Amino acid sequence: MCTVCGCGTGSVEGHHGHEHHHHHHDHGHGHGDLHFGQGPAGVEVAGMSQARLIEIETDILAKNDRYAAANRARLAELGAFAVNLVSSPGSGKTTLLCRTIEALDAQPLAVIEGDQQTANDADRIRATGAQAVQVNTGKGCHLDGHMVGHAMEHLDIAPASLLFIENVGNLVCPAAFDLGEDCKVAILSVTEGEDKPLKYPDMFTAARLALLNKVDLAPHCDVDLDLYEANLTRVNPGLEVIRVSARTGEGMDRWLGWLQSRLAQKANRAAAE
Repeated sequence: MCTVCGCGTGSVEGHHGHEHHHHHHDHGHGHGDLHFGQGPAGVEVAGMSQARLIEIETDILAKNDRYAAANRARLAELGAFAVNLVSSPGSGKTTLLCRTIEALDAQPLAVIEGDQQTANDADRIRATGAQAVQVNTGKGCHLDGHMVGHAMEHLDIAPASLLFIENVGNLVCPAAFDLGEDCKVAILSVTEGEDKPLKYPDMFTAARLALLNKVDLAPHCDVDLDLYEANLTRVNPGLEVIRVSARTGEGMDRWLGWLQSRLAQKANRAAAE
């Protein structure tokens, strides 16, 4: 997690620079494979104890969660439904988001766009007519609660509206960081391989919905869509899966219906309180 990669605070001393030839031991998995995520902290950093790693991680997440709670309270007051879109790079999430915005037509919405550099994706979002704020994280590999809260101050978030937060392309760190969103939606392209959920289980466990994107390419990629779904529900039995194609529009009606249903529930709760 980010206690290891050091995003936003500089890398943890010794992690990337330590000599890998010190690790010749076999952790019992055969073939000399090395596994550094087996301790209580889930990671290993040279010269740092598991207890210290847990302490650092707990502090980082506690600070983040305070910002996330403030974001969540603001969104609840407005009855706005916030979706944290997460995926690896190249899943097609920006294209899918543009198609979603176009299909939603007159629905009030706003977008927070996260990338390490450039405003390319925010410009694509604004071209649809939607308001968007670009957040560049620099070396950071995810958005956090403070970044999102600051971005929300620059948006006119209407009552009973949708807020899309497009996270930095990364299936690791964003899984652990609450942004104050109502749910995470994981986007997985059929070009990524059926075992992707098994390789990155934390993200798909944290998600409420998975969009299996680019299904129009499935016949050309020799992939098994049923196996994709089986692996997704293997890591998260409660995960809902919708097969979509931003290019052809397949499955978009189900995705839009899912969004509108959740927004109505959130707005109704806000109106009743």
